[in-house]
Amino acid sequence: MGTSEESWEDPAREAFREASQTVDDTSGINVEKWTADVEDGEIVQYKATTEIAFPVEH
Repeated sequence: MGTSEESWEDPAREAFREASQTVDDTSGINVEKWTADVEDGEIVQYKATTEIAFPVEH
């Protein structure tokens, strides 16, 4: 999951960057779910639940 206080796109990028630190050869990202935290009628945190695609070597 990625999070951001700025936009919907940023959490997906964050999740991808985070996964790329420990997973080699990522080939895609699938956003499973978009959610947000709301306070006082305003979005305060955007969230993206993701699946990251990468090859598995045997």
